[in-house]
Amino acid sequence: MNSLAARVTPIQPRLLSSMVLVLGASIASCTAYTPFDGSQALAPEFERRLGSGWQERVVVPFSVTPELRAAIDDRISPAGSETRRRDEVLDFIFGWLDLQYELTPTRTAAETFGTARGNCLSFVNLFVAAGRERRLNPFFVEVEDYQRWNYHNGVVVSRGHIVAGMYVDGNMATYDFLPYRPKSYRSFQPISDLAAAGHYYNNLGAEALMVDDLETAERWLDIAVRLAPDFDKAINNHGLVLLRTGRVDEAIEVYEEGLELHPESVPLLTNLVRAYQIEGRHDRAAVLLDALEAMNRASPFFYVYRGDAALAAGDTATALDYMRRALAADSELPEVHVGLVRVYLATGQMSEAKHHVERALRLDATHEEARKYAAMIERGAR
Repeated sequence: MNSLAARVTPIQPRLLSSMVLVLGASIASCTAYTPFDGSQALAPEFERRLGSGWQERVVVPFSVTPELRAAIDDRISPAGSETRRRDEVLDFIFGWLDLQYELTPTRTAAETFGTARGNCLSFVNLFVAAGRERRLNPFFVEVEDYQRWNYHNGVVVSRGHIVAGMYVDGNMATYDFLPYRPKSYRSFQPISDLAAAGHYYNNLGAEALMVDDLETAERWLDIAVRLAPDFDKAINNHGLVLLRTGRVDEAIEVYEEGLELHPESVPLLTNLVRAYQIEGRHDRAAVLLDALEAMNRASPFFYVYRGDAALAAGDTATALDYMRRALAADSELPEVHVGLVRVYLATGQMSEAKHHVERALRLDATHEEARKYAAMIERGAR
């Protein structure tokens, strides 16, 4: 099995109390089994939320194509125990397909199968699709104590982290694909298939934001907030598109409404501060900054934000203080180390900058900004 194979984590069955699974009636025999079709089940909701003709614009990310179904039929038996079928699904993904980690783009189940590459959500899309084809009951789970953020152009772009959950022979476990950050998860929340689709389109929007493709980002994020209107990360990113395209008043309205649903969301608060500052509403911004400062669980990205603001103002001492506070809050985020790199480069401390860029790349070898600074430091050392 591939060295990046899924990490299996047992969790408590009580965590499923808030989720309703629509996987059909119990199965008397495998010959009578009709696999659960996520695309068919979600079609009425997609129609209601996205309008007629939605099939021409979007897909259900965990739907099964004929090619994928043929491979599953050929490689995974529908017979045997749940443990055996679970193991065969994992072997199909990491053994026969030899799935390799690739940070972007986030792919559907069919695309992940076709390319043998994908990130965490890509893996879960494929795992859920293949498992349901083989009389298993996998579903989507959001890990609430791990979030993936990106600090870009003075604002925070947000994504969640999704794993697969499944009961196997009466035991609950999660199935994960996250090579850069081994972590013991503590807080899980099963989510509906519709919410999982919202995560998928939010990921696509966030990826477009990170390369400044605002037109594509807006298209995907509009879909994400329509599918999951209370999803805080999609709300945050949708506001960023508005902010980046000069619609500051609309962005402020989106953030203020989002904070009514999620009053302690640090990304929403941080980005609303930025919107207020752009509008010249510095008194409102100052109030929010004080509130963020007082929050005991302040996001490390808030400290990076304040550090970058101090650096832009030429106050390197304050900038370094904020970056060190970000490091104390979470030393495992590559963006925190990149923030320290910016300060150390500005103050001419090349050895410290080199140390932190190496730390960032150990955490995420694909991090574009870290790679850019690494190349800059290498050129300077010649």
